[in-house]
Amino acid sequence: MPYSAAMAQGIIDSHCHLDAPDFALDRASVWARARAAGVTALILPAYDPRQWQRLAEVAATNSAWFAAFGAHPCYLEALSETMVQSWERDLRRYLGAAVALGEVGLDRGADAAPWKVQMDFLNRQLDLAEELNLPVIFHARRSTEDLLQTLRHRSGLRGVIHSFAGSWVQAQKALDLGLHLGLGGALTHPRAQRLRELAARLPAGTFLLETDAPWQAPADGLGGRNEPARIVSVLSTLAALRAEDPDSLAAATAATARSLFALSES
Repeated sequence: MPYSAAMAQGIIDSHCHLDAPDFALDRASVWARARAAGVTALILPAYDPRQWQRLAEVAATNSAWFAAFGAHPCYLEALSETMVQSWERDLRRYLGAAVALGEVGLDRGADAAPWKVQMDFLNRQLDLAEELNLPVIFHARRSTEDLLQTLRHRSGLRGVIHSFAGSWVQAQKALDLGLHLGLGGALTHPRAQRLRELAARLPAGTFLLETDAPWQAPADGLGGRNEPARIVSVLSTLAALRAEDPDSLAAATAATARSLFALSES
């Protein structure tokens, strides 16, 4: 059964990079398609400090768009301590109008910053999240276990691991820490069997729906852009895997997102 856009409890996309330059020219038309598909709110993380101001301006144009600010590890390489401290001061200022801190985390990719630099700045940002009582949108590219080990020492931290692709054991560790798991377009890929099996087993209220970067080709290879309207295919896939009604699942995941990010229902 397809998702009904007329439902009072609409879909919330918990991770969409609406600030991207590639998305600026047709942001309004993309949002119109998302609304028609039943999307009622977007969480917009800006993980490049050079784009924080643009995201602040973008989010201010629509009451259904909610900003999150953070520094992704791939932007930290070769930074001086003075520059890091400067970004930290700016981050504190931007977080006053944010619903989350993110996307932040650890990255073992070939182009990632030195590990010590990543760990240091991640912990600085987590200190801020705890001080300001903000949830965190985590990035864990090829570093899920490292991230979970780091978070072991921070009881009470709330958040979601964006585009979770870890094992069932790692999922359990994340849930034990009180974290949510982000499920996106990769779920619709027929070869993502392990992820699909994991999604089918997750307890209710432990996952969020997301689309990620609108200018990227969708993971299922079907063509088109990975824009918020495509979250309906994620929802439908997830509902079929879990033998749940899509409308009820949409409402439940929206309630989870509203709770995590402290969003009103209006």
